[in-house]
Amino acid sequence: MEEKKILERIERNPDVMFGKAVIKGTRLPVELLLEKLAYGYTEQRLLEEYPFITVDDIHAALLYASRILSLEEELSTA
Repeated sequence: MEEKKILERIERNPDVMFGKAVIKGTRLPVELLLEKLAYGYTEQRLLEEYPFITVDDIHAALLYASRILSLEEELSTA
């Protein structure tokens, strides 16, 4: 699937979750999905907890985060 199509699954709307990036058509923030993945949740567990999302939504969240981070300056570990 092409990048633009994948990223269409993410939206920002000032009237939804204070304008944070969410899975389109939901109130599920991208940052929450990423945090749960960081704590070891599998795609399957996310799909069980949030039955209204798809694997493509999870992949879109990861790609969105990657693109956002690519626009930022590198963080210092010092």
